[in-house]
Amino acid sequence: MARGGHGGADDDVQPYRPLKATSEGVWQGDNPLHFSLPLLILQICLVLAVTRGLAFALRPLRQPRVIAEIIGGVLLGPSALGRSKVFLHNVFPRESLMVLDTLAAIGLLFFLFLVGLELDPASLRRTGRRALAIAVAGMSLPFALGVGSSLVLRAAIAPDAPCVPFIVFMGVALSITAFPVLARILAELKLLTTEIGRMAMSAAAVNDITAWILLALAISLSGNSSPFVSIYVLLSGAAFVGLATLLVRPLLLYMARRSPEGEPVKESFVCGAMAIILAAGLATDTIGIHALFGAFVIGVLVPKEGAFSSALTEKIEDIVSSLFLPLYFVSSGLKTNVATITGAKSWGLLVLVIMTACVGKIGGTVLTSLLMRVPVREAVALGLMMNTKGLVELIVLNIGRDRKVLNEEAFAILVLMALVTTFLTTPAVTAVYKPARRQSSYTHRTMERDDADADSELRVLACFHASRGIPTLINLVEASRGTRRSNLTMYAMHLVELSERSSAISMVQRARRNGLPFSGRLGRKDVGGEEVQVAFEAFHRLSAVTVKPMTAISDLATIHEDIVNSAVQKRAAVIVLPFHKILCHDGTMEACVDRAYHHVNVRVLRKAPCTVAILVDRALGGMAQVSAPDVSYTVLLLFFGGPDDREALAYAARMAEHPGIVLTVVRFSAAAAAAAELADVDEEAIQKHVVPGESVSYEEVEARERLEVAAAIKAFGRGKNLVVTGRSAQAIPLMEKTDCPELGPVGSYLATTEFSATASVLVVQRYDRRNDPTSAPADEEVEDTVVRAPMPSPAYTPARTSPENQTNITTA
Repeated sequence: MARGGHGGADDDVQPYRPLKATSEGVWQGDNPLHFSLPLLILQICLVLAVTRGLAFALRPLRQPRVIAEIIGGVLLGPSALGRSKVFLHNVFPRESLMVLDTLAAIGLLFFLFLVGLELDPASLRRTGRRALAIAVAGMSLPFALGVGSSLVLRAAIAPDAPCVPFIVFMGVALSITAFPVLARILAELKLLTTEIGRMAMSAAAVNDITAWILLALAISLSGNSSPFVSIYVLLSGAAFVGLATLLVRPLLLYMARRSPEGEPVKESFVCGAMAIILAAGLATDTIGIHALFGAFVIGVLVPKEGAFSSALTEKIEDIVSSLFLPLYFVSSGLKTNVATITGAKSWGLLVLVIMTACVGKIGGTVLTSLLMRVPVREAVALGLMMNTKGLVELIVLNIGRDRKVLNEEAFAILVLMALVTTFLTTPAVTAVYKPARRQSSYTHRTMERDDADADSELRVLACFHASRGIPTLINLVEASRGTRRSNLTMYAMHLVELSERSSAISMVQRARRNGLPFSGRLGRKDVGGEEVQVAFEAFHRLSAVTVKPMTAISDLATIHEDIVNSAVQKRAAVIVLPFHKILCHDGTMEACVDRAYHHVNVRVLRKAPCTVAILVDRALGGMAQVSAPDVSYTVLLLFFGGPDDREALAYAARMAEHPGIVLTVVRFSAAAAAAAELADVDEEAIQKHVVPGESVSYEEVEARERLEVAAAIKAFGRGKNLVVTGRSAQAIPLMEKTDCPELGPVGSYLATTEFSATASVLVVQRYDRRNDPTSAPADEEVEDTVVRAPMPSPAYTPARTSPENQTNITTA
C-alpha cells in the first residue's frame, strides 16, 4: 500500500493522505505501519519503554518522572533518533501526527483537570503573608527580566515574531513554577510538611493560578486579528469562569453530596463529570483560549472533600498519566530540534535565557524571603524550589509554537531551559538545605524497664500497609498494654508508597504538621476506607489505649527514614513492623505486597532508634478486633539467650499481666550452656520476669540438634495464638535456606507453614545504641556490650550481621 509523505526529496510536495485505521495483515501484503491503529500502538509502546527506562535510570538522582518524559520526547524527535529519516518516516510519519497529537491532547485535557483537582481554592484564601509575597515577587521579577531577554531573543533569532505576544509568552515561560512537579520533588526530599515546604507549596499554588491567567492573556494576544478581538477573548474567558462557578459547581456539589464515603460512586456521576470536562474544553476552545483552560477550571471547581473527587481521580489518573501523558511529551519532542541551536550566538542565547530564568526566579524569591525574615539558607532553598518547571511550561511553549509566536530555534532554547532548571532543582536543594538530624536522648527505648520505671508510659509505633492488617495490630497492642500499666500510646502509621499519581500528592496536602512525615485527625481517604477509621475510633473508645493515627507517604526506598524519624520524635519504645508476606486462604504466607517492603523492614532493623518487633500476621484473635474483656490468647515465648531474647521475654511478660493471656516460657538450656558468657544475664532476666502461676508457666528443654529444636518448638507451639522470640536468638538456624533472614535463625522457621498455619509470630530485636544514628551522645554506658556470638555451625550466619547483607540468602 502506497503512503503519502515518504518520497525522499519529494516529501514536501506530496499531498497529505490520511491513513486507514486497520490493516488486513501481513499475509494480505499490508504493512501494519502504514495504518493508523497498529502504528499508534507501536508509538505508544515505544514511548512507554523509553520514558520508563529513563525514569528508572534517573531514579538514583531523585529526579521527577517529568524529566525522563521530557528527555524521552526529545530523544525520539529530530534531535536524536529522529535524525534518521528511516526511523522518522516509519515510526513517526507526518500523516500519523494528527492522530498522535489528538490523543495526546485528550490525555492532557484530563491531566489538567487533575491538576485543577489538586488545587484547593479554600487553601489559597488561607495563604500566609510570607507565601503570598514570595509568590508575587517570584513571578514579577522573572516576568520583568523575561521581557528584557525576549527583546534580545526576538532581535537575534525571531525578528518576524509578533512583538507583544512574544514578550508575554517569554515572560510567562520564565515566571512559571510547576506546582505538581514541585510537590513531588518536595515529597521526595521529605520537605513537604516542613515550614519551608508549606511556604513553597502555597506560593506555587498562587503562582499556578496566576500563570493560567497570564497564559489566557498570552493566547488572546497571539491572534492575528485586531486588539478588540483579544479583549473579547479575555472577557469571554472571564464570563466562562463566572458561569461555570454559578451553574456547574452546584451540579458538582450535588454529585459530591450524593456520593457517601464507603460506597461506590454512581457510574452516571463519573460519566457526567467527564462529559462536563469535555464540554468545558469545547467551550474554552470555541472562545479562543484553549481547551485545557476549561478542564483546569472544572478541576478547581470540583469539591475536594468526600468520595466523589477521589473516585474521579482513581478513574482518570492511571490511564492518563501512564498512557496518554507521555504521548504529549513525544508530541512536544517531535517539534524540538536541538540541532537548530548552532553557533556561539545560539548557545549564548541559551545561557542567557537560563541565567535570566534562574536570576529572576531565585533572586526575586530570595530577596523577598530575606525581607520576610526567612533564614538565608531556607531563602535560597525556596528560590531553588520555585525555579521548578514542568508540564505547564511545555504547554505554554507548545501553544506559542502552534500559534507561530515561537519559531523552531526559540522553542528548542526554551525547552532546554525548562529541562535544565528542573533537573538542577533536586541536587541544588539537597546541597543547600540540609535539615539538622534529629538527635534524642530519651530514656525509654526498650520494653524492659527498671523497677522504678515499670509503670512509665509505653509508646508503640505500629505500622501497617493495608486495612487487612489492622485487626491483628490492634489485638497485639491490646495484649501489650498490661492491666496494671494502662498508660500506653499507640501511633498507628499507615505506610503509603509515593507515586506519580495525583492522589498521592493530594493525600500529602491534607497532612497536618504534628507528625513525621505527618499525623493528625484520621481521614478516611488517608488510610484507605471507612472501616479503618471505625476500627481505630472503636479501639480508642473501648480501651485505655491512646490512639494517634499517622500516615507516611514516601518512596519505598526511603520510607524507613520516616519510620525512624517518627519513632524518635514520638519517643517510641518499640516499632512494630508488618511482615512483608500475608496469610493466604490455604495457610501459606505469600509476598502479596510490594517486595520492597521487605527491604523497608531490613533498613529499619539496621537503623532503629528503639526496640523493633516484626509481626507475622496469622490473624491473631481472628479477622476482627477483640475487645479487652474478650481477650483469650495463649502465648509462647522461646528463650535461647541473648539481648534480643531478654527483650522478647520482657515483652511477653508484659502481655502476661493481661487477665486474658496465658504465657508459656520455654528455655532451651543447651543453647544457654553453649553461650556461657551470657548465662548470668539471662538467668537474671528469667528470675525477674518469670513468676510461675496461673497465667505463666515455665519449661526447660534439652535440645542440641536442629531437628530436636524444631520438633520441640512445634510441639510447644501447637494450639498457641502467638509465638514470641528474639531476632538474634543464640540458636542453630532451623532453616538451611530462607528468603526472610531478617527474622533470625528461629523466626525464619516460625514464619513457615512447616511450623504452623495459625499462630502469629512476633520477632523482637532489642535496641542497640551502637547502631542508632539518631542517638545523642550521653555519659551512660551502653547496656549490652557482650558480643552476640553465634553457636558454632558451618551454615550459620552471625545474627547481628548487617540486615542489608543478609538479603543475599535466598531459598529455592
